Amino acid sequence: MVTMLNRVAVLSDIHGVLPALESVLAEPDVGAADRIVLTGDIAAGPQPTRVLDLLTGLGDRVVWIRGNADRELTEYRRGLRDTIPDPIAPWAAEQLREDHVVLLDSLPPSRSLSVRGLGKVLFCHATPRDDEEVVLVDSRSDRWKEVFGGLDTDMRTVVCGHTHMPFVRLAEGRLVVNPGSVGMPYGRAGAHWCLLGPGVELRTTHFDIEAAVTQVRQDSSYPRAGEWADYFLRARATDVEALAAFAPRDGRAHTP
Repeated sequence: MVTMLNRVAVLSDIHGVLPALESVLAEPDVGAADRIVLTGDIAAGPQPTRVLDLLTGLGDRVVWIRGNADRELTEYRRGLRDTIPDPIAPWAAEQLREDHVVLLDSLPPSRSLSVRGLGKVLFCHATPRDDEEVVLVDSRSDRWKEVFGGLDTDMRTVVCGHTHMPFVRLAEGRLVVNPGSVGMPYGRAGAHWCLLGPGVELRTTHFDIEAAVTQVRQDSSYPRAGEWADYFLRARATDVEALAAFAPRDGRAHTP
């Protein structure tokens, strides 16, 4: 028998930022949600162990999905790769306890849940078929048709992350939702997430950025933690810059 969930909170791309995560978990609608779905890239950041410990402490309410950064951390720790493109990621990988590595290594690339008002919903990190593929709010129709190839016809809603910019749009007859990033927002500061059921609500949780930057700097042993936090928590990377960087990976030249 399929369990129909009334409300689902979706948190994506936390990237090991504890104060941002704590601020979202303190939201009443997150506390009241039937499930909290994590759509990947959970630990690759300045406070990886504290973020993972907080989330595992929430028990079965949390539905975990693996992102490309989670996969890269475990591959690095298992000796399957020598480098990771993200400068903070090798350091983050070394901080993980063995139980953290086992957890991240066991995560599925996607999950489906039934949500009231939306029906069967697929949750993934980047696209249903790949954890690094890029789709954007203005991706062309044939691109969406390509990345949705093989999906069951009854899967009418797809929730993804990866690009750190929130949007909701129709694509090839499906509702596509990107909640944005909790810990590494592009374009606008705040911890971005979404609430599903019976519709879709994009949410932003505002918190004390100055205090969060200070906390990360003091708590993390990453040598450039303060600089990292100042750049990402203040969203110094604009949405225009992010779209320009991502556009070639969407198979096109960027037109602002």
